[in-house]
Amino acid sequence: MKDGFIKCAAATTDIRVADTDYNTENIIKAVNDAAKTGIKLIVFPELCITGYTCGDLFLQKTLLDGAKESLIKIAGDTKNLDIITVVGLPYAVNQKLYNCAAVINGGHIKGLVPKLNIPNYSEFYETRHFTAGAGRAEYVNINGEEVPFGANILFKTDACADFVLAVEICEDLWTALPPSTNHTAAGATVIANLSASNEVIAKDEYRELLVRSQSARLYCGYIYSSAGYGESTTDLVFSGDNIVAENGTILARSRRFRNECVYSELDLERLVSERKKSNTYMVSTNDDYIIVNLDITPTETKLTRYVEKQPFVPSDNKKREKRSEDILSIQSMGLKKRLDHTKASTAVVGVSGGLDSTLALLVTVRAFDSLSLDRKNIIAVTMPCFGTTDRTYNNAVNFANSLGVTLKEINIKDAVNQHFKDIEQNPNEYDVTYENSQARERTQILMDIANKSSGLVIGTGDMSELALGWATYNGDHMSMYGVNAGVPKTLIRYLVDYEANRTNNETLKKTLRDILDTPVSPELLPPENGKISQKTEHIVGPYELHDFFLYHLMRFGSTPGKILRLAETAFDGEYDREVILAWLKVFCRRFFVQQFKRSCLPDGPKVGSVALSPRGDWRMPSDASYKIWAKELERL
Repeated sequence: MKDGFIKCAAATTDIRVADTDYNTENIIKAVNDAAKTGIKLIVFPELCITGYTCGDLFLQKTLLDGAKESLIKIAGDTKNLDIITVVGLPYAVNQKLYNCAAVINGGHIKGLVPKLNIPNYSEFYETRHFTAGAGRAEYVNINGEEVPFGANILFKTDACADFVLAVEICEDLWTALPPSTNHTAAGATVIANLSASNEVIAKDEYRELLVRSQSARLYCGYIYSSAGYGESTTDLVFSGDNIVAENGTILARSRRFRNECVYSELDLERLVSERKKSNTYMVSTNDDYIIVNLDITPTETKLTRYVEKQPFVPSDNKKREKRSEDILSIQSMGLKKRLDHTKASTAVVGVSGGLDSTLALLVTVRAFDSLSLDRKNIIAVTMPCFGTTDRTYNNAVNFANSLGVTLKEINIKDAVNQHFKDIEQNPNEYDVTYENSQARERTQILMDIANKSSGLVIGTGDMSELALGWATYNGDHMSMYGVNAGVPKTLIRYLVDYEANRTNNETLKKTLRDILDTPVSPELLPPENGKISQKTEHIVGPYELHDFFLYHLMRFGSTPGKILRLAETAFDGEYDREVILAWLKVFCRRFFVQQFKRSCLPDGPKVGSVALSPRGDWRMPSDASYKIWAKELERL
């Protein structure tokens, strides 16, 4: 349970209708198997001890007594297992029969939760047998122990502060106000749903939609276990559709029409982080709820869940294409509004032959086209200097020409050398002054051209550079509108690739392909043998790692230790622990000490859930200390 991870499972076992002994044996075996793999919570289907399709047999005392005996046996036979088990059974209280879920832990029946919404439409006839449960809990005696009975029960454990379990049953989820809404408002982070959802055409899609949306709305983990093979097929077929979901994402799902156990690790810290960020998500103490403590041993959960190594980039091609179009539309629409509002006659973009300036110019062209403005009023300025290579220079020229914009070439070597004389800088000393003088000269030129042409300077810097402070203050750091400010470096590559795939202009396509193949570099140091000598990722580290760090730090407030653990999983076989840790230290240090650059960023559009605008998502003091983060990094 380290870092808030807990392994949870949804299981469907083979059953025989009304054969409680057979069903119980299979449940106990599944619990034992689950405990051996480190699963801490296992959820079985609705009425799994008897079978959901018993019909009027539910009114037979023999079946009800058998179900109760089975419940007691499951508790006794699993008492030495470090696991929480949730099973379904019919249970009579005060001369009424209820469709219940029993929570079992450490040899004890810790709670009995009745179904609140009893369906009696279409193929369902549950009100013939069952009474709707109540929220407020009372106590019933089972095997000599007082057990809370009611829907409003929260199950907690000292082993994991963020683990709070609540239960709802099948139809409860399908109603206008599912009980899980109240449960999570009272503090539940995990919802177990015992279900017997029969299969008809397309119902699986709607079932998934319900589970995904409920877990997203409630910022919770959702364990959905459904009846499967073995139920009566007199009129219905059950597919055993089991789902483990977290905050709108399906972590694991069984194959339908097979009785399977699926599992994954819920990230409870992540869920709690989301709740803390959302001030419209209300959690309050509710006196109607009973708190029941569970006994679980704290362990370090081995991660089996998939960890995306490029969290900003969808892995699915179709989703990535849609994401690319959406982002380009957001960027260009933002710029369109700014151009229209300021009545700018031109837009000025510095083009280097690199990815960032390429994307900025592509976005500017989109904005101009949407305003029906002449592309010739886009001024693309290439400013070769000491580090410019023929490859990037030619790409910048070919790129601008293929788009039909106005290209200006201004060689800044003489201006920078004069500046070196003015400030007494040794031109053979390749220090930060040598590099930044070039960046600031370029920005000065762009600003003055914009003034001269009644235009706006369009910023090219991306979010990854802003996170690392990899920008020259009042150099490329500054613009009149930063279209790339919300786009991380790993995503920019895919946006440019998307535009390359779309165009019918072969010259543009070829140029974009070569830009994509060019190493990322500011080109501020002289080339070696005509090739780029200064590669950014050799200096500050791989952007795929930094974007990973940025996402988990910003999106979920993860600790350095947890980020390292996730990165080891995501980049297994690509980077070893020492390399990841070394660059994580670089990231954390730079992220903190370079905040002053982000505190005065130009305007720019937010495009995703992570953004660094000081006016929006990230309001951090420029002089905040990162000492406690550094201390944790040194312990890793």
